[in-house]
Amino acid sequence: MIDSTDVRRIALSLPETVEKEAWEMPTFRVAGKMFLTVPDDETSVAVRCPIHERQELIAAEPEKFWVPPHEAGSHWVRVRLSALEDMAELRDILVDSWKQAAPTRLLDAFPENG
Repeated sequence: MIDSTDVRRIALSLPETVEKEAWEMPTFRVAGKMFLTVPDDETSVAVRCPIHERQELIAAEPEKFWVPPHEAGSHWVRVRLSALEDMAELRDILVDSWKQAAPTRLLDAFPENG
């Protein structure tokens, strides 16, 4: 089963990612911009997601994606780790969030860009 250790390992493998505690939880940042948090009891993660895409994700897979009321106006979506199919899906989600926060110089050099 995928857990917060897997999340941390994948997140820290992305270029220039650092872990920093904030709001009493682990957060992950690239170039000072947060792209991932591991809230609550570490059974989920919060990642960056454009609001228009977020609604589609939630509608398509409500068992996997959701937004708590206090984050309704934000560009974040929660992902239930137990609902993920495999590590590749987790990596895809984390990379997508990282790309939304990373500066152009890192995106241009990222091997999975394109």
